[in-house]
Amino acid sequence: MTTVNSTRGTGDVRGGSGADSGLRALIVTIYGLYAREVGGWLSVSTLIRLMAELGVDEPAVRSSISRLKRRGILEAERIDGRAGYALSTQAREILDAGDRRIFRRRRGTLDEGWVLAVFSVPESERRRRHTLRSRLSWLGFGSVGPGVWIAPAHLYDEARDVLLREQLTEYIDLFEARYLGFAAAAEQVAQWWDLDSLDGLYEQFCGDHSAVLARWRDSRRKDEPGRAFADYVRVLTSWRRLPYLDPGLAPELLPRNWSGTTAADLFFALQRRLEVPAHRFVEESR
Repeated sequence: MTTVNSTRGTGDVRGGSGADSGLRALIVTIYGLYAREVGGWLSVSTLIRLMAELGVDEPAVRSSISRLKRRGILEAERIDGRAGYALSTQAREILDAGDRRIFRRRRGTLDEGWVLAVFSVPESERRRRHTLRSRLSWLGFGSVGPGVWIAPAHLYDEARDVLLREQLTEYIDLFEARYLGFAAAAEQVAQWWDLDSLDGLYEQFCGDHSAVLARWRDSRRKDEPGRAFADYVRVLTSWRRLPYLDPGLAPELLPRNWSGTTAADLFFALQRRLEVPAHRFVEESR
């Protein structure tokens, strides 16, 4: 099973693990950022040049491309006699939908309410049950109990779109809800989501990439578009899954010293520094 989630340029492909999965993630990031703006296609030679800047050799690139093709993410296509690969229709749709989540800061409010997802899937279709739970989790829903999941109300439109696209609507009902007690809402939220683990992921992101921003604040680096490209692709690949795990809760419901705010500040600062020179490098490499 493959899931693609995106940002304007990124995308997340799940399915597989280990080093090769990491290479595939980098490739999807590159396609999300730079292929969609030119019709979704990149030549193999261009992709090999770009991945070389990330320290990846040609055989590894070709192996990862083959796996992405088998998973339905990329499709072989020749343009003007040049061999290349284009994003599949499904991959492009999911990347487009992901842009608004990864490149926007979204925080709920205490008075917006909740969306409840109540589902029941027959035992004979346990695979669909797994798919449904996986999609809800990836959308940022928390678990209230068996078959009952919850998210801030601002996630309704996105959840509806995903459930329709994945043809899961026959198993699930969505409700608008308000929490009426009895425990404090912040206490309940801590039961519905594993915020400690998410906070740890945000801390890890800051630890991995704070030094990158510090280096780029040295003005002498401004003429290194290749380095900007490599840093931006790595940062974005690392970042893109986090907004999907984060439901965007109201600040009043989050733990004190929430690392998500610091991580978002870091990501958007890096984006402002790296986006333009990285794009220039790609244009020169096509």
